[in-house]
Amino acid sequence: MLYRRIRKSLQSDMRNRQKIVLFLFAVLIFIPFAKSKSAQQKPNILFLFADDQRADVLGCYGNSNIQTPNIDKLAREGVQFTNSYVMGGHHGAICMPSRAMLMSGKSLFHVYDRLSGVKTMPMHFAENGYITFATGKWHNEKAAFEASFQQGKDVFLGGMSDHFKVPCRQLVNGKLGEPEMKGYSTDVFTSAAIGFIEEYSKSGREKPFFCYVAFTTPHDPRSPRPDYIGRYIDESVPLPGNYKPLHSFAFDELTVRDENLAPWPRKPEIIRASLADYYALNTHLDDKIGEIIASLQRNGLYENTIIVYAADNGLAIGSHGLLGKQNLYEHSTKVPVIIAGPAVPKDKIQESFAYLYDLYPTLCNICNLPQPAGIDGQNLFPLMKGETSTERKLLYTVYRNTVRAVRTKEWKLIRYPQQNYSQLFNLKTDPLEINNLAYLPEFKDKLSEMNAILLAEYNVCGDTMNLNPTRILPMEYDFTKLKQKPDEWQPEYILNKYFKDN
Repeated sequence: MLYRRIRKSLQSDMRNRQKIVLFLFAVLIFIPFAKSKSAQQKPNILFLFADDQRADVLGCYGNSNIQTPNIDKLAREGVQFTNSYVMGGHHGAICMPSRAMLMSGKSLFHVYDRLSGVKTMPMHFAENGYITFATGKWHNEKAAFEASFQQGKDVFLGGMSDHFKVPCRQLVNGKLGEPEMKGYSTDVFTSAAIGFIEEYSKSGREKPFFCYVAFTTPHDPRSPRPDYIGRYIDESVPLPGNYKPLHSFAFDELTVRDENLAPWPRKPEIIRASLADYYALNTHLDDKIGEIIASLQRNGLYENTIIVYAADNGLAIGSHGLLGKQNLYEHSTKVPVIIAGPAVPKDKIQESFAYLYDLYPTLCNICNLPQPAGIDGQNLFPLMKGETSTERKLLYTVYRNTVRAVRTKEWKLIRYPQQNYSQLFNLKTDPLEINNLAYLPEFKDKLSEMNAILLAEYNVCGDTMNLNPTRILPMEYDFTKLKQKPDEWQPEYILNKYFKDN
C-alpha cells in the first residue's frame, strides 16, 4: 500500500514537471512570435514622391494618352485624392517650401522652406519605433536631413541636376558624405530603395520602417533615358485644352527659371515635344515604382505597408502660355495624392480638399501614432473612411508677394494686386480656367464674395503680402524682349532640341 502511494506521488510529480517543461517550452516559442506580431501591428510606410508632376499627367487622373499602369493600379487599391494641392511658395523654387510643408505638417507661413529646429515627420515616426530611410532629392537644409533619417543612400542635396549626372551622398554615422556622380536618377534612387527593402527583409523586421523615396523626375531637364526617347511621338501628343502661345498679361517674372525652357511664343510643336519627353519621364518613373512595389511583394511586406504616392507641385507645359509652376492655375498647384495599404479603403475617389502638409497627421492616424503637436495639417483619415465633419470648405494658395488665390468647391478667384487685376473662374463649368468672369456685371456679387473669402483666409494664414500696393504695374509686355537662357544642368540633347534657335 505504501509503495503504491509513493509510486503514485512520484508519477504525479513527473506529470507536473512535464507540464512545467511544456509550459516553459511554449513560452519560449511564443515570445519571439509575439514580438514579431507586435512589430507587425504597426504598418510600414513607403512614401513615393515625384518632382514637378501635374496631377492630370497620370492615367488614373484621366489622361488617356500616357501609360502609368503601376500608379493607376495603386489608385485602384487605395484612396485617390482629386483635389490635393501644394499651398504655394515664396520664391520660384516651389519644391523647397512644398517639401518643408510636407515634412513639417505646417503651412507656408509657419515654415517657409526652413526645417532647422523643426520636428519632421520621419523624426516623429522614429520616436515611435520606426526605422527611417531616405533616398533621392532633399531640397532643404543638409542638417535637417541628417536629423530626420537614421539611414540614407544616394541622397541628392539640391533642386535639380542633369539626370545622367546626379551628385549623390551617403549617410554614414549620421552625416552625409561628399557627393559622387551617379546616373540615371530614377534608376539610382529606385535601386537604393529596393536595396533598403531587401536588407530590411533580412534583418528580422523587429521594427516597422518609414522609407522615403524622392525622385527628381519628371522635373526637367526633359531628357528621358535613351530607351524611353520616342516612346511618345511628338505629333500624337495633344496640346493642353488651355494651351496658349503667350500668357495673356504680365505678372511677376515671366523669365523665371522654368519659363526659359522654350522660346516665346510657345509654338505648338515645341509644346508637343516637351510633353512627349515629359510623358516619357513619367512612364519611366511608373515602371520603376512597379519594381519597388514588386520588391515589397517579393519579400512578404506588401500586405503590411502603407504606400503613399504624391508630387511636390504641378507644371504648366504650355497651359496658359506658361511652362513652369510659378503661378496659381490648377495645373501648377494641383498634385496627385494616392494612399493605399492596410486599413485604407480600396478603389475610392476622394474629392475633398487636401494640402500636402495634411499627409503627416494622416499617416500618424493610420499607423496609430500620437498626433504631432503644433502643426497646421488636418488628419484626412476620417474623410477616407467616409466621415465629413472635418472637411475643408476652401483652399488658399500663394505665389511670392505677387499672386493670391482662393477656391471653393465651384469657384476660384486669382488676385494680382500689383496689376490690380482679378480672374474669376467657375471650375464646375470651366475646369481649365479659360473664361474669366471677374469683369462681367452679372458676376459682380460673386466677385465681392470671393474677395471677402480671400481676405479672411489672408488673415487666418498670417499672410504678410500687401494686397493694396500704391504703385500699379502694367499688364502689357513685349514678348520679343524676353530672352531664353539655358541653365547649367541642361545636357546636350536638350540644348540641341529646345535651345538651338536662341
